[in-house]
Amino acid sequence: MTEPPRPPGAGDAGAQPPDPTPPSAPYGSSADEPPTAPLSGAPGAGGYPPPGGYPPPSGGQPPSGGYPPSGGYPPPGGYPPPGGGYPTGGAYGAPSGGWANNEDKTWALIAHFGGAAAMFVSGGVLGWLPPLVAMLARGNQSPTVRQHAVAALNFQLLWSIVGLVGWILACIAIGFVAIAAAVILGVVFGVLAGVKANEGQLYRYPMSFSLVK
Repeated sequence: MTEPPRPPGAGDAGAQPPDPTPPSAPYGSSADEPPTAPLSGAPGAGGYPPPGGYPPPSGGQPPSGGYPPSGGYPPPGGYPPPGGGYPTGGAYGAPSGGWANNEDKTWALIAHFGGAAAMFVSGGVLGWLPPLVAMLARGNQSPTVRQHAVAALNFQLLWSIVGLVGWILACIAIGFVAIAAAVILGVVFGVLAGVKANEGQLYRYPMSFSLVK
């Protein structure tokens, strides 16, 4: 009677049965999970990842309430107005170096520089004329021009009187002293006042009386 065929190695002496265990899974996985790449560092309690997930990286986090609006938060005190920042300098805080407009500035300069020039040309008796013209022409429309014109008029009027008295007393030596004083002071302080007015400031004339309000 013929013997049926046997499985390979079944009847051989010293043969081992085949191993039913599948090949070992890669490091970090089990037979029921797909293989994964190993993680660096030691696992925390409970393995990878730690309970609750990984903490967010420190630094660069948005403040509470979300990210700032586009362009960032305004600086302390708010943004400066358009056109070159906050206004600076000037006695009146207006454009053109402290003046509301160029016309006001021109008439103020006429009052100061014109008074100085008139004192020099007239020999110390007509320095009051340009400030008076400026006050009458523009003083009613601009309080600033009137303020400058009145300051110049009071000073030049006082020293024009001194100059006139000097001319009356020219027959004696003291008359020439009065004329020289009127001319020199009227020119020097008139120019100083004009420089200040060009910067938008009101100059306080020394040795002056408030003859005109």
